[in-house]
Amino acid sequence: MSKLFMFEKPLGMRDTFPNLYEAKHTLKKIMEQTVNGWGYRFIETPTLEYYETVGEASAILDQQLFKLLDQQGHTLVLRPDMTAPIARVAASKLLKDERPLRLAYTANVFRAQQREGGRPAEFEQVGIECIGDASVSADGEVIALMVSVLRETGLNNFKISIGHIGFVQALFKQILGTEDRANVLRRFLYEKNYVGYRRHIENLSLSSIDKKRLLSFLTLRGEEASLEEAFPLLEGNEDGRKALAQLQELWAILCDYGIEDFVKFDLSLVSHMNYYSGILFEVYADNVGYAIGNGGRYNKLLEKFGKEAGATGFALRLDYMLEALGTLSSESDLECVLFSAERRKEAIDMASSLREKGKKVVLQDWKGIDDVDDFSKRFNDVHYFIGRSQRQVDEDA
Repeated sequence: MSKLFMFEKPLGMRDTFPNLYEAKHTLKKIMEQTVNGWGYRFIETPTLEYYETVGEASAILDQQLFKLLDQQGHTLVLRPDMTAPIARVAASKLLKDERPLRLAYTANVFRAQQREGGRPAEFEQVGIECIGDASVSADGEVIALMVSVLRETGLNNFKISIGHIGFVQALFKQILGTEDRANVLRRFLYEKNYVGYRRHIENLSLSSIDKKRLLSFLTLRGEEASLEEAFPLLEGNEDGRKALAQLQELWAILCDYGIEDFVKFDLSLVSHMNYYSGILFEVYADNVGYAIGNGGRYNKLLEKFGKEAGATGFALRLDYMLEALGTLSSESDLECVLFSAERRKEAIDMASSLREKGKKVVLQDWKGIDDVDDFSKRFNDVHYFIGRSQRQVDEDA
């Protein structure tokens, strides 16, 4: 192993500089206030969890987990997502007293990168979980809340793609027969590799009718009409029909919220999160080539912690949100009080007065900088206290 350079960071880890930190802080505040307004309460969970509980319950691949040992020899993980830790807390404590639970979080999660590809191994999410409500109304509420959060941040050019994992599973099981064969096709869908998907189907030992059903499946996108087009592909499959009926009910709910212009159906939508069990969705924004957030229903996850409860939620990535918003500004809202030693008291009083008015103020001795003019360009306003104090002038007079 080669010796690390002094300034190297672990693979996928990033520093957050002041401008970015401030932009994230502002964005989080807006998002938190919106979530609070819908009755969701914030929760914190440990950064470290046991591998045998949260680590295994999480839908994140094992090779993406950061693992370490505690002093007792137990394997720990840095939390790879927030849904599994919150499911642990809900099942062990909160569901005893309250249903449904409306919980929210802002937290860093950790997913190891195998090679440097520009992807962070640590990133921050803002998300919510609605636990203990298995109704489609809860799915509608979660999506409507996500729309509200996005719009409150100033983001308006976005689209939410909605699918149903139950529909995909029902169709693939009916046509392909085995889970292994279905998993191959799901992988193509998750990677958005539609060329590979089509080529794979052409090489399968299926009837021309079944191949056509699998190929037609890719075109099921758009508004409610796309759901009607999906029913004939199922050939009476009851599980698939139930999934489509839930999506039709969801559409009516989203129309009642008045957010139908922000959503579309994509019945080929799948996720690498294997705990999703029903309606699922991803949100895309202009100028960002990947989903800035995702969510869905995960009714089976709570069972891993000994409870049965319907649950749904979403998570938005702050770094992708900032990229979509383009909110990083070079303009400073800082003011500076620049002083020389003989006028230090005046400068301190002036800085205190400005801070009491809500201003952000830097107090700087002019001897501590090399170039006053260059230094002053960093600030929105500069107040100078340099030179002889009034007391000295009066004494000389």
